[in-house]
Amino acid sequence: MTENIPSCPKCSCEYTYEMNDLVVCPECGHEWVPAESGAEGGGGAGERVIKDAVGNVLQDGDTVVVVKALKVKGSPSGIKAGTKVRNIRLVEGVAGHDIDCKIEGFGAMQLKSSVVKKA
Repeated sequence: MTENIPSCPKCSCEYTYEMNDLVVCPECGHEWVPAESGAEGGGGAGERVIKDAVGNVLQDGDTVVVVKALKVKGSPSGIKAGTKVRNIRLVEGVAGHDIDCKIEGFGAMQLKSSVVKKA
């Protein structure tokens, strides 16, 4: 059974295990979708996987934390690192902005998944 599970691509650990649709490395904590189920051959029905800055898979309704300060056009202050954003929605955004959300004090906006961490 373990011969079908790939080794970790980050640390080459061979003790990986399956958890739902993901493969998890117990040594470094890396999680990924195995290539077998990810059918990149243009299946059309495949679901897009969006990951945060640390590599956690994001889903609609998740709560995330902004990991670095962001400038916002038209706002003198911007969004501070550590700002918690609740109930995100994953979208096909423009220029890499793939999270649709409402931030208290700023309103509705889109964020890049590379600047947030799952809470």
